[in-house]
Amino acid sequence: MKKILITGGAGFIGSNLVELLLRKDSQIWVIDNFLTSSAENIKRFIKHPRFRFIETDLITANLEKTLNNTSFDIVYHLASPASPKQYIKHPLRTLMVNSSGTFKILKYMKKTKSKIFIYASSSEIYGDPLKHPQAEDYWGNVNPIGERSCYDEGKRFGEALCVSYFRKHHLDIRVARIFNTYGPNMEKDDGRAISNFVVQALQNKPLTIYGDGQQTRSFCYVSDLIEGLYRLGIKSVRGEVINLGNNNEKKIIEIAKLIKSLTNSSSKIVFKPLPKDDPKKRKPNIEKAIKLLHWQSKTPLEKGLNLTINYFKERLCL
Repeated sequence: MKKILITGGAGFIGSNLVELLLRKDSQIWVIDNFLTSSAENIKRFIKHPRFRFIETDLITANLEKTLNNTSFDIVYHLASPASPKQYIKHPLRTLMVNSSGTFKILKYMKKTKSKIFIYASSSEIYGDPLKHPQAEDYWGNVNPIGERSCYDEGKRFGEALCVSYFRKHHLDIRVARIFNTYGPNMEKDDGRAISNFVVQALQNKPLTIYGDGQQTRSFCYVSDLIEGLYRLGIKSVRGEVINLGNNNEKKIIEIAKLIKSLTNSSSKIVFKPLPKDDPKKRKPNIEKAIKLLHWQSKTPLEKGLNLTINYFKERLCL
């Protein structure tokens, strides 16, 4: 039985990963401080015999004491605010959890001879890309002092820490560059496009589009993304950096109109100024994931949106 640690395991992606790994008969430990996550996401796991939850702040925690010097087969480091609304509200915490938090976990891995470290990076390391689609060998176009830099540069620094530990200490690290993801366990007020549109549409409030809606994203349903993270932990991909995301590119205006249609909403679409440094295009090149992980996103957009709409209907008691 594998022993797995997930930092940020009460978050959107983390809680979905917990659910999958428990089905795989793993023993799961979770660290989370609920800064941007929710206890609601993990309450169904609390009494599970193979689940252990520790509420603590990774930045300040004494990991040796908190984790009893336990050695883990896999550590998934997901702890970090992840939506623009969250990391702009918590810029210093975002920088610290991706820098000193990552450093603490890597030191702990080395000391306890834990085996595999998986760092949840982001497509945001590509910034507002000048190359399209974005492959792993693209260095990105990031404003290092912009409002989004706490997240963009935090993730870039986290990646640099990981590969430095890989080169100097031969630690088995793998980096997942996660592109836009959606689905159950998203917070209704996290500021992401799909959660915003669905909640607004269900309440017949105006659908807010920032910019002219011609900017593009490619949205991956969360169960597909989680399967990619799982495979990243079981395949022989030591030291690799791999994009995980859907390569079906859509305009934001198209997503808003589709959600309005699927919810039979009377909402109007309104436009507001585009935030500074917001990427105009975003689409992963997933050839590496296909080759090394035998993985690609499979859930059709309309199916994933319907599942997400049903989730938010329950959350909103509609």
